[in-house]
Amino acid sequence: MGKTWATLGVDLHVEPTGSGIRKGLTEALREAVRGGRLAPGTRLPSSRSLAADLGIARNTVAESYADLVAEGWLTARQGSGTRVAEWSVVRPAREAAPPRREPARPAYDLVPGRPDLASFPRAAWLKAARRALARAPHEALGYGDPRGRPELRTALAGYLSRARGVRADPERIVVCSGFSDGLTLLGAVLRRRGLRSVAVESYGLDTHWNLLHRSGLRTTPLPFDGLGTDTRDMTGARAVLLTPAHQFPMGVPLHPDRRAAVVAWARRSGGLVLDDDYDGEFRYDRQPVGALQGLAPDHVVHLGTASKSLAPALRLGWLVLPPSLVDEVVSLKGEGGWSTGVLDQLTLAEFITSGAYDRHVRAARLRYRRRRDALVAALATRAPDVHATGIAAGLHAVLRLPAGTEGPVVQAAAFQGLAVHGLSGHRHPDALVPHQDALVVGYGTPPDHAWSGALDALCRALP
Repeated sequence: MGKTWATLGVDLHVEPTGSGIRKGLTEALREAVRGGRLAPGTRLPSSRSLAADLGIARNTVAESYADLVAEGWLTARQGSGTRVAEWSVVRPAREAAPPRREPARPAYDLVPGRPDLASFPRAAWLKAARRALARAPHEALGYGDPRGRPELRTALAGYLSRARGVRADPERIVVCSGFSDGLTLLGAVLRRRGLRSVAVESYGLDTHWNLLHRSGLRTTPLPFDGLGTDTRDMTGARAVLLTPAHQFPMGVPLHPDRRAAVVAWARRSGGLVLDDDYDGEFRYDRQPVGALQGLAPDHVVHLGTASKSLAPALRLGWLVLPPSLVDEVVSLKGEGGWSTGVLDQLTLAEFITSGAYDRHVRAARLRYRRRRDALVAALATRAPDVHATGIAAGLHAVLRLPAGTEGPVVQAAAFQGLAVHGLSGHRHPDALVPHQDALVVGYGTPPDHAWSGALDALCRALP
């Protein structure tokens, strides 16, 4: 069977106009080149392919091409086909726009909550992607289940149960495009249920509070002290967002009595706990703190993500939902068409089940621990009045500063080319907690070769 017109060359949209097919085609091609729609060097379809596409005689196209070659708009060489001539297209003069001033990039990024992107396991991920794509059924490339691919939900159920103490059933897992996507879904569901507010921690991320605000929910901060967020009095609350395993950014785990108190509140009142387990894999000087969901799976939503363990660009997160919430979340996700890339889902499933994920996490844990140790050692010798806290886990440390010095130190860090956060930027505007001067320093982002330079710059900025 001979080739059809659809297999003969590249696609080209052109609309001959005016009297005469050849003249109209020539003028349309000339204008496409003159206006810059066909860039210099662009290869045009063969005369046979374009003729079949336009439903005209092949000789007409060949003659039109020949006219434009003669005029200098096109070139034709044996073996190279017909191309747009390599010359600058003269466009109508436009009023020059003022140059955009791009903000200077910091020499070192010490913003918390970001992993070392240079250590992303590219080779292992590529192998997993090839295996996953080779094994994927054809139906996997369709629109699919709003909950996400069953391969990934099954892999996550096994991993979360083993590594984080989550009581996970694949039917109760919903894959989403990162934490923000999952929190937006939950915020919309809570608003539909009639909630007006969500209790939150006194310290956290304003982006998360803003997501809840955009869902029509107020955020009410809970008290905070040395034992973490105070959950003993939850009167009037119907939902709470917590980081119980490693409070962000203060770095303390929620005290066992406070964990028991919030679980008791949820069971007694029917309240809902949103457990943000953002960096559960990274523990150094203590036993891992299991996810809160394991204590009350019917009242706790476990929110996880691959953003810290692998890379934010994957846009992969998950919700482990109580049975009473599954249908509402899945229905809303399906209504909004909130899809998550299937190929990355299949790859992550393969990455987990093959053991590559565990190997990567263990290697990353050692790398981050070495960086943390280097940070503590540098402070001890070069800035002994600055104390690091919250360092038993995670990818950041809180550096306690002398009273009244946070602002000047953040400014000094900027002069040293450092991107770093002050603790005050993570304080909820309505929080009734005393002001503390501190830096929140992420040690995950700089690649290994840049870490010593980042430490030198940081120590120069400290009092």
